[in-house]
Amino acid sequence: MPDSVPEPINVWLRQARRPAVARALRLGGGAAAEVSRLDLHDGRRLLLKRYRSAEPEKVLAEARGLADLARNSRLHLPEVLYQYGDCLLLEYIDSAEPAGDFWQRLGEGLAELHGQSKPAFGYGIDTFCGGTRQPNTQMPDGYGFFAERRLLHGAALCFDRRLLSRAELQAIESIAQRLDRWLPPQKPALLHGDLWSGNVLSGPAGEPVLIDPAVYWGWPEADLAMTKLFGGFGDAFYDTYLGCRPLEPGWERRAELYNLWHLLNHLYLFGASYKPAITDLCRRFAG
Repeated sequence: MPDSVPEPINVWLRQARRPAVARALRLGGGAAAEVSRLDLHDGRRLLLKRYRSAEPEKVLAEARGLADLARNSRLHLPEVLYQYGDCLLLEYIDSAEPAGDFWQRLGEGLAELHGQSKPAFGYGIDTFCGGTRQPNTQMPDGYGFFAERRLLHGAALCFDRRLLSRAELQAIESIAQRLDRWLPPQKPALLHGDLWSGNVLSGPAGEPVLIDPAVYWGWPEADLAMTKLFGGFGDAFYDTYLGCRPLEPGWERRAELYNLWHLLNHLYLFGASYKPAITDLCRRFAG
């Protein structure tokens, strides 16, 4: 039995009457967790995520987010099998070439997810985007929620780390106070929360699979905006999504304001290479 497998995982496997681990293969990971594939003696595979900060809150947040997305969507998400301490055990999903209707299915599935609503913005617990806490105390007002829980929160984190000047902090505060000048009112929808191309895989049948969510109930356009931040998705995704859920004209221009939260988070996590984009947004919207 590989030494790299935490004993609680081995205990769970025995209790669940599953074969023991024959091999643990490290696959890498991101800012928040290390990821390994566990090959069982019967040939089945599982995915183990171990959070670097050993914070059970992060494990709980991802497990709950995956489960809520799975309950509310027809899209494929990895099944949560077991959570303990800093460990999250998931279904391992084999990959294949994307099917011909991959982007259409993703657009349709996301539009269906965004078509459901609740009275308040936020979530029952805080979630984590790339390891950064997303405060999710619920609020009835979407403008107040996005201002306080996302933009001002991200700006304060960066300012405290001396990644933003006081003038830049004040510029973001000014933008946060005037969001209704640029962004249309929207009902809260269940969001993936970190929907860039690296968090969308192609499953064994070529279907879209969503991983690594940072779930909350928020503006649907914010999820769509994130898809544009690092290169964008296939045209068929946007055509299908907008065919199912038409948006007010100009959503692509509005995307950069929603993505200010993600740029602040990346500045906080990864450093100064994200600063010019934030400075440009501050100049154009706070001037």
